[in-house]
Amino acid sequence: MSKLMPKLFLLLTMTSSIFVGCGGGEEVAEVPAKNSSPINSDGNTIRLYNGKIEIDAALKAYAQLYTEQTGVNVIIESIGGGADVNGTLKGYLAADNMPDMFVFDGSGYETWKDQFADLSDQAWVTDTDVAYVTPDGKVVGFPYAIEGYGLTYNKDLLDKAGIDPATLTSYNAYADAFAKLNGMKEELGIDAVVSMAASVAGGMTWSTGNHNFGTYLATGLDPYDTSIIDGIHNGVTPDRARLDQYAKFVKLLFDYSDEYVLISGSYDDQLALWIDQKAVFIHQGNWIDPNLINEGLTFEVGIAPSAFLEKETDGILAGAPSWWGVYKDSDHLQETKDFLNSLALTEEGETALVLDAGMISPFKSTTVLPTAPLAKNVQEWVVAGKTYPWHWSSMPDGFGMNTIGPLYELLATDAIDATLFADMVESAVAENAQK
Repeated sequence: MSKLMPKLFLLLTMTSSIFVGCGGGEEVAEVPAKNSSPINSDGNTIRLYNGKIEIDAALKAYAQLYTEQTGVNVIIESIGGGADVNGTLKGYLAADNMPDMFVFDGSGYETWKDQFADLSDQAWVTDTDVAYVTPDGKVVGFPYAIEGYGLTYNKDLLDKAGIDPATLTSYNAYADAFAKLNGMKEELGIDAVVSMAASVAGGMTWSTGNHNFGTYLATGLDPYDTSIIDGIHNGVTPDRARLDQYAKFVKLLFDYSDEYVLISGSYDDQLALWIDQKAVFIHQGNWIDPNLINEGLTFEVGIAPSAFLEKETDGILAGAPSWWGVYKDSDHLQETKDFLNSLALTEEGETALVLDAGMISPFKSTTVLPTAPLAKNVQEWVVAGKTYPWHWSSMPDGFGMNTIGPLYELLATDAIDATLFADMVESAVAENAQK
């Protein structure tokens, strides 16, 4: 197992007790310099640097409620998935302006391992199996959600085309379905079969280089099989045939994608095309639930496997998308820990995370079940034991977004073909080990 993987992560996938992205968009909160604003001057303010723009409103609503109940001011600073989270945090650290709580993913552990407070003694720790655990056994990451992703579909459109989403479990099944849907574009009222965005300028390398590449790392493998992600760290590609099949599937997705959204579109463009029912599939996960609810969803939805292999692979990727760490030098350590405990262990906190934010709770004691459409579907996959782990979160820092992500744009624009795409991925893996 990769040394960067949280110790309990794979166990969860095997026991089917795992329930786990990311959205694009712009940063929505400006945080003033340390101690420069009235709200910071009372010495009773804590700050969360959140990496999921979709749950910004829900977190701010809960922060306001928490302030009213406790007198502790809570500032929520949210940033979109395409932004440089670590770069911004490094700037805050250099300026002595670190937030009390900050988001990190598996690849960010090495960057921030000296800044984490030890949370091992917190009450919520025994209530979850997806906390981030360091190699020496300390809990440093608070899991706020479980998310899942694959190819999210409009079931109403699939029904009109006579396609059962349960059959989409192999490359050939998708190739046949895409061809059929493409031939029915006028009848279905769609512009494209797939809504997918691969633009570097559009900030979509988090979706391609992390999430889509993550299907190559895990789909169809035993949950304990870390050979592909270990190869990323060791500079080797252990199964070139698997990589070739993956590249072929990505090309299939691109061939049936809306050209503008694929090459030039943003996250918002990708969502709009699908929500307007102008595409049947979208490469996103249950984190788009708040967008669907806000737009007044009128069609049935679900998530199908990113089944790129020729063999049958019936399962989606699910796991903790990221964690919130606590800054060890925070002036308000206890207030920060109390806030996290309230989110995890109170009814108001459960409601905020599950109902208001539309997520799946990672805490065993929660009695609040998701009502958001995609979250409900992810939970069904989890209960059925049909999930693959998020190995992509253990990639080296920046490897997915900065190294692999731009290769998808080259494939999308036909600057390279699927074979050269696979060659370039293999070369990038080898070069990474030399750094």
